[in-house]
Amino acid sequence: MMQAVNLIESFSEFKDIKNVDRVTLMSIIEDVFRSMLIKKYGSDKNFDIIVNPDKGDLEIWKNRVVVDDDFAEDSFDYDESKHISLSDSKKIGDDFEIGEEVTEPVRLEDFGRRAVLAVRQNLVQKILELEKNEIYNKYKEKVGDISTAEVYQIWKKEILLLDDEGNELLLPKTEQIPTDFFKKGDNVKAVVSKVEMKNGSPVIILSRTSPAFLERLFELEVPEIADGLITIKKIVREPGERAKVAVESYDERIDPVGACVGMKGSRIHGIVRELKNENIDVINFTTNPVLFIQRSLSPAKITTIKIDEDTKRASVYLKPDQISLAIGKGGFNIKLAGKLTGYEVDVYRDVEDADDEDVDLEEFSDEIEASIIDQLKNIGCDTAKSVLDLSIEEIKRRTSLEEETIMGVRKVLASEFED
Repeated sequence: MMQAVNLIESFSEFKDIKNVDRVTLMSIIEDVFRSMLIKKYGSDKNFDIIVNPDKGDLEIWKNRVVVDDDFAEDSFDYDESKHISLSDSKKIGDDFEIGEEVTEPVRLEDFGRRAVLAVRQNLVQKILELEKNEIYNKYKEKVGDISTAEVYQIWKKEILLLDDEGNELLLPKTEQIPTDFFKKGDNVKAVVSKVEMKNGSPVIILSRTSPAFLERLFELEVPEIADGLITIKKIVREPGERAKVAVESYDERIDPVGACVGMKGSRIHGIVRELKNENIDVINFTTNPVLFIQRSLSPAKITTIKIDEDTKRASVYLKPDQISLAIGKGGFNIKLAGKLTGYEVDVYRDVEDADDEDVDLEEFSDEIEASIIDQLKNIGCDTAKSVLDLSIEEIKRRTSLEEETIMGVRKVLASEFED
């Protein structure tokens, strides 16, 4: 009767190995034990190894050909690993004859305690290495895809999450939306941003700030994007604040913006909630740069746009009440419009609407530093009155100027009209 070498106690962890398929696991276990056989017997050719990883069982069988006793005693060709004398075979069974094959079990204890411990250590190392490689390969293929995982531990600079299989994923603070707040046990949705090997272990980085995360969310919410009827041409984001998404459809019957927003905003609301109320502007893509810039600065209404293709700059002229809309809260609207279109956007008051008594800021270059004038012009203030129309707090918020500097500038500008 065959005697199985039970590995449940010694190798019980191998039954529950994740990410390693059964065939590969069996192959690794067999290879490790064949190495042990070669070390003890010099060869593994006459041995059969049967592995059952589900039960933790391993059977090793030694196969030898029966030879007569004289051959066993006197011949130089006799090899104990291949041959067994007739008299020795009779100890196993009475009916063996010369030329027949004798199969007998090999017990694990026959190798000695130290050899078994060495095999166990070798197995643990090989399987852990394989499992790490499998996790790496699995997530390497998922880069750019959304993954959902549970918060396991929260640190100052990153969050440790576990997926359904218990694999560790990292969400760094830099890849979180500024208003994100998670606690242990929360399910977090993010895109797989980067996968790399460090010291032999896979490091999987997730991101909620990546444009790819927003793109995947649109694919989930808008069937026409998933089906290829609508194409996302470009996405730019200021995570948690604002995003602009340029979309295009090759089917004239489909309104890409309307499809992305959904009836009464039904499709985009879920995305906005996931991104912590990030404002999302969906824009019809066009190869016409003037029209594209105009659309990207929505909701502001543009009077005139002048483009310099050599410097990739766009001078945008607006009515005074439209300048703050074009710039947007925190300057995000104009900043993202520039990133989306590829043009450096400068906003100016529409000269036809300008007050006849107003004075261009450049006229004060002998009293106000050029760097200060540049900052004011970057927020749409190119005349004295356009600066005076804004409060000190508003100018502070939009520029990097100190309050004392702003007060000094306002004093210089105001004196012009007092005269």
